[in-house]
Amino acid sequence: MAWTVETLNEVVDAELEKLPADMRARFRYISQLIEEFGFQRVREPHVKHVQGPLWEMRMKGRDGISRALYVTAVGQRVVVVRVFIKKTQKTPNREIQLAMKRAKEISQ
Repeated sequence: MAWTVETLNEVVDAELEKLPADMRARFRYISQLIEEFGFQRVREPHVKHVQGPLWEMRMKGRDGISRALYVTAVGQRVVVVRVFIKKTQKTPNREIQLAMKRAKEISQ
């Protein structure tokens, strides 16, 4: 069974759409890597573990950097739960907490 990358809901879709075009293209590229090679085989600089079940896709563009926080779910699914423009070196705790809260909505 192949891996799939999906967003949690329309709120996350809207967050993704707010990103500049080059960052959205990078998101699509990383998503294709995961779908083609599997979640376990894609590593830095494309993805990085954040904490607990939370991972991040790392996108860089002309206007800065952004992150797509995601979790894995049953059925070889990667579910993106939060997308944001990163303004500080460290991922803000409020972004991590929001992603963890949203992750609880996923039907395992």
